Amino acid sequence: MSDQDDVERLDSAEEGEGGPVKSFLEHLEDFRWTLIKCVVSLGVMMLLCLIAGDVIIKVLKRPLEKTDFLRKAPPQSVTVRMGTNFLGPFTIGTNQLGALPLGSNQNVTLELSTILIGDEQVLALRAISNAPPLPPRPLVDLINLSPVEAFFIAFKVAIYAGILLASPFLFYFLGQFLLPALKINEKKYFLRGFLIGLALFFTGVAFCYFLLMPLALRASAQYSEWLGFAATQWRAGEYIGFVCKFMLGMGLGFELPVVILTLVKIGILNYRMLASFRRYMIVINLILGAVLTTPEVITQVAMFIPLQGLYEISIWIAWYWEREDRKKEQVA
Repeated sequence: MSDQDDVERLDSAEEGEGGPVKSFLEHLEDFRWTLIKCVVSLGVMMLLCLIAGDVIIKVLKRPLEKTDFLRKAPPQSVTVRMGTNFLGPFTIGTNQLGALPLGSNQNVTLELSTILIGDEQVLALRAISNAPPLPPRPLVDLINLSPVEAFFIAFKVAIYAGILLASPFLFYFLGQFLLPALKINEKKYFLRGFLIGLALFFTGVAFCYFLLMPLALRASAQYSEWLGFAATQWRAGEYIGFVCKFMLGMGLGFELPVVILTLVKIGILNYRMLASFRRYMIVINLILGAVLTTPEVITQVAMFIPLQGLYEISIWIAWYWEREDRKKEQVA
């Protein structure tokens, strides 16, 4: 047997089916059990997220709290402490309150206490130089405006977080159902694409959560103040929905290279086509930045740059694959 026969036998083995042949009813039964396992795993994760709703809400509120570093500091603020209670902070234009000098510190704490003058108790203020700093206040307070809104918010958070946590199990169960129908070499590409796509999705979510979200929230509050509206309180339900959809959209946007390179592998697209589509992708990515973020320029550009960068990387990968294919053809 020649080497050419060995190569042909190896290629036919890789092109072979990866699983046993089953009847239509057997496939239908497998699909039914796949759906049952997906629904059960999703229900369990949603129940766990519903129980840990307060922890998830704290995680979702973190981008709002991180907008404090963008807040312009007032000239000087004064906080009045009465025992364990605090009033303020109050912004003042000078560094003196009546006849009481406040010094040059930006945040000043005054303690309100009683002193005895003669036979009478008199309220007096004294500045505390070594008072501990107050906990940072968020840029905007989240509020509920109805008795049942908190329950709807908890269910909404449970749905989003439950889908996110259950996604590895869902993909695993769907893979058990679909992989036997793929050929051996198709399984290899499928597993590679799945792992790369999963990494890109969580990269997009992290990019949105840690960098893009604080910028978008701060820009939204500043725009409201520029229009003359108070931006100190937002509805909690609308905020949670915006944050979850924003992160989900950013994660899906980072899946663009997986989709493009899959189309390249199956022969629908090639390097020249992707290079010619560059001008259209610039417009599409700008539109995605306008739809998935707040309608202002900074966050749109911040989302456009990584999406366009991923598209350019996809073009170069397609060029590299075509070059390798040409080399193999020349060797053959």
